[in-house]
Amino acid sequence: MMLVVASRNENKLREIQKLAPDGFNLVSLRKLSITVKAPEEGDSFIQNAISKAIFYGNLLMKPVVADDSGLVIDALGGFPGVLSARFMKNHPYIEKMKTIIKMLKNKEKTARFVCTAAFWNPESKVLLCCEGSVEGIISEDIRGNSGFGYDPFFIPEGFDKTFGELGEEKHKISHRSRAFKQLFENLSKMV
Repeated sequence: MMLVVASRNENKLREIQKLAPDGFNLVSLRKLSITVKAPEEGDSFIQNAISKAIFYGNLLMKPVVADDSGLVIDALGGFPGVLSARFMKNHPYIEKMKTIIKMLKNKEKTARFVCTAAFWNPESKVLLCCEGSVEGIISEDIRGNSGFGYDPFFIPEGFDKTFGELGEEKHKISHRSRAFKQLFENLSKMV
């Protein structure tokens, strides 16, 4: 089954491709030369994931998987949450992380990464959603070069390394892994 991954982020595409079972052929928006952006105006990860899946599915008339994910920090009332990618737009993640570390000075560091994965098939009108999360804390320093985004300062529960230091091990426990494993399990039962 061919699935369009509603993302231009090659790091994200690689993570999702590693999770796809045999029989699923994933292709990115970049590969299809799609440059139009789907609206991301929801107040939740699930609203944004569904919005992207339906937007690109209807645009391309092909089955689409989309996700919305982000970092939820308890002491900051869930911030940056759905604004994770748009927080300090056009600034590198190193600056975003340094700013958040300053915001958390003398505050609780508990946080979680959350991902909602959505599937939309415009032909059959089937919509599926699955959510995954991983609990952890925000490190006081930025460590590691693997992963992307906020990975270098998020330490998942049960580890003393950041996602940025864990490398391939991150993919086994990440929020995106948990969401897409569930989604692909459900899709495999339908195909």
